[in-house]
Amino acid sequence: MSKIGLLAGNGAFPIEVAAAAKARGIAVVAVAHREETSPEIAAFCDRVSWIEVGWLETAIRTFKEAGVKVAAMAGGISRARLRGAFSPDARALAMLSRIGKFSDDAVLRAVAAELEADGIEVIDPVEWFGLALAEAGLLAGPRIAADSLDDIRLGFAVARALGAFDVGQVVAVRNGVVVAVEAIEGTDATLKRAAALSGPGLVVAKTSKPGQDLRFDRPAIGPRTIDLLHEIRAAVLAVEAQKTLIIEPARTLRMARELELSVYGYS
Repeated sequence: MSKIGLLAGNGAFPIEVAAAAKARGIAVVAVAHREETSPEIAAFCDRVSWIEVGWLETAIRTFKEAGVKVAAMAGGISRARLRGAFSPDARALAMLSRIGKFSDDAVLRAVAAELEADGIEVIDPVEWFGLALAEAGLLAGPRIAADSLDDIRLGFAVARALGAFDVGQVVAVRNGVVVAVEAIEGTDATLKRAAALSGPGLVVAKTSKPGQDLRFDRPAIGPRTIDLLHEIRAAVLAVEAQKTLIIEPARTLRMARELELSVYGYS
């Protein structure tokens, strides 16, 4: 592969994918979202086109005009922007009318299908570029106490049960009690709410949903995750082993060790 298209959302993940491609000598043609994607992505791309959220036809046309045959989707779109600045073009409106539901998974699958209908294969950039996935066991921080392991098991059981209904990826637990479950407000707001309800010492479980398409929608943690958990004085972050992406792994785990936050890969 000599060229890859990148449909970029927010966060560090699109930059990590673009940097991995550039390091391998692969040209990157990015379609980035205004007010969502970091301008820093330009340093790792051969071409960046900026669009509004919902300009599906423009994104596909940009890839096709650049000769892109393989593309990746990386990074999300904030729900606040989807509520306030969503500007679907005719192709996006037609796509949404066909799927009939607006869950993250349904919309992302539909966008991937639109790309592939135009001859652009959608790949999993994590597998393709060998990006870091969480291993099983203690990854950083203090040893996990027995009661925290019980909370981890409870958090994962609840997250997986609710995931069947396309509800969130994160569950916060404290001393055997489910404190908060991620819904439409997103991970950060969920965890801040949990801390306000329970105080310090939360155990946070993060997992994929049953049947989730990991090509473009996988659980991920990074330095911002560690900062937030330190801010709310959480005790443990448990992530799904072999499926959770660790963005900037060396920095992320070093921060967790320094801040004495336990990071655990749950298998």
